[in-house]
Amino acid sequence: MGNILDTQKQQILTLLKEKSVMKQDVFRNTIAAFAMVKECVREIAIDLGNQTHEIDKRIIVTSTETNNYATQLRVAGDMLECFMHTNVFEFEKSHSMFRTGYVKQNEYNSYCGIINVYNFLNDSFKFNRLNDLGYLVCRIFVNREMRFFIEAKGPIGIKYSTFSDAPLNKEQLHEIINDLIIYAITFDLFTPPIEQVREVSVNEIQEKVSSINLRTGKRLGYGTSASYDEDNNMYI
Repeated sequence: MGNILDTQKQQILTLLKEKSVMKQDVFRNTIAAFAMVKECVREIAIDLGNQTHEIDKRIIVTSTETNNYATQLRVAGDMLECFMHTNVFEFEKSHSMFRTGYVKQNEYNSYCGIINVYNFLNDSFKFNRLNDLGYLVCRIFVNREMRFFIEAKGPIGIKYSTFSDAPLNKEQLHEIINDLIIYAITFDLFTPPIEQVREVSVNEIQEKVSSINLRTGKRLGYGTSASYDEDNNMYI
């Protein structure tokens, strides 16, 4: 019985030494990466804010750090909400990363922290429209060696689709956030077909008039449902 317990204890200690320490390294690096994200967001907001003020004073670019794990970047009518998940994640073995030499060399390289970026309408926050929807536009994955890759729609998702050769840095994050701003600005609010919004209850219209409370999203218009069409790269 004693031998079994000793073997189990050694197995537990080995797992703590290797896997738990690795996850602590991933978490530390994700914290550091998110600190850079917040710094980049502040710098971009100040830089763009100064320049857009000269173009048109109605165009507002600001940043707000909501807590240690979340920060917002408002660019005119858009809001990019960046937040860091506090857990470390592994991927399904079918994921393409497991076919790369980098992960084959050490599977612990595949464990990542995540920084999510959502695109909301600024009015959703301004008018406290709690039912409004945002869209996940980017996920930044950071591993134990501070190397990263990105899941995103458009060119940015292709450019950073595999683990980087070097650790993540501020210059790369500036470029990534700028690309996300461009994506958000060009991702327009569409009005839904009239057949989808011709009926409205007394309660809904009263809420609409009093608190602008009907659900809205960039591909929802005034309250329709939406799904993503992968073939045509659009929400429907």
